[in-house]
Amino acid sequence: MSDHIPFEIQEEIMNIFPVKSLLRFRSVCKAWRSLIESSDFITHYRSQQQHLLVSYHERYEKKHVSIVDDDTFPQQKVSLTFPVSVKEMLEYDDYRIISSCHGLVCLYCDITHMAVIWNISVRKSVAVFVPRSDIYETTLGFGVCRETNDPKIVKIRYIGWWRSVDINATYIPSQVEVFTLSKGTWRSPFGSNLPRTSAHYYYNEEVVIHGVFYWLATNSNTMLIVSFDMTSEEFREITLPDDLSQTRCNRISMSYLGNSLVVCGYDKHAINRDLCVWMMAGGVSNSFTKLFTIPSYGDAILRGFRKSGDPIIDIRGEHLAVYEPYSKRIHYHGIDGVEFSFKVYPYTETLFLFGQPDNMVYNGI
Repeated sequence: MSDHIPFEIQEEIMNIFPVKSLLRFRSVCKAWRSLIESSDFITHYRSQQQHLLVSYHERYEKKHVSIVDDDTFPQQKVSLTFPVSVKEMLEYDDYRIISSCHGLVCLYCDITHMAVIWNISVRKSVAVFVPRSDIYETTLGFGVCRETNDPKIVKIRYIGWWRSVDINATYIPSQVEVFTLSKGTWRSPFGSNLPRTSAHYYYNEEVVIHGVFYWLATNSNTMLIVSFDMTSEEFREITLPDDLSQTRCNRISMSYLGNSLVVCGYDKHAINRDLCVWMMAGGVSNSFTKLFTIPSYGDAILRGFRKSGDPIIDIRGEHLAVYEPYSKRIHYHGIDGVEFSFKVYPYTETLFLFGQPDNMVYNGI
């Protein structure tokens, strides 16, 4: 950039570039290096380019692919391989992705009780030990505080359904702790309310939106959503539309469009088991608006949305495709896998964890 351009303008232009370019720019001059490595720039940098992290199984092997979500979709597709440091911290292949937020991916291994926060773009990671209990089941959430830009992990321990038969779970409260990366320790949440003890949570149907984490849960035979705000650290319950509240969990999926929560499930009134897509109107809990219906394609499941708003669906559990609501056309893109293994996580590049030591482990004590 020309020396005649004010440095403040240069800083604004820097925010347009992807992380790979920024890392190269550090060698251009000392001023650029100082800017890019500054804590303020790292905290506030957000790429405008959306990517899609697609996770699925191919036979018995887990696959992770990053796709640039623009007009070239899905030509710019890159296979992701976890760094050795991440694999060593997880130790086992029996891990799952909790969520993706601000360009950070949180993974968890139930065997080692380790959570790993990984930045795909700068390939830096930290690990967090998650204390467990033999009595309780554990569910996790991950997000970034809107005010401090601090990554957090929230842990809910509750009585599992098989133990609640023998134990009166009403008298055993849920245990909640929050891990804040800047502090490196677990603590009780700031909020005073706790989730109900009778709620049971389902894995692989979680989503984080603008610093609020959502779990799909059930209370008796009724489906509901439990949310946790990473800033206020308050829990809330969200009632599903009547058409979905009595539907079994394997027929409901959650995603988001913009900053709004989206839930999807089979239309119980339709003969062909069409998928109904509902959006939480204006971010107001318990206020859902029906967006559109996806015709039945044989056990289709909503997995996410492109930046254009077109839904990404898993068809017959074997093929990932994009559906166009207005033309009602479906496009296959050659991503096939083991049935019902697909998950899609939109993300933008970030510089979080850049400049920090890699492979750090927090015991969280």
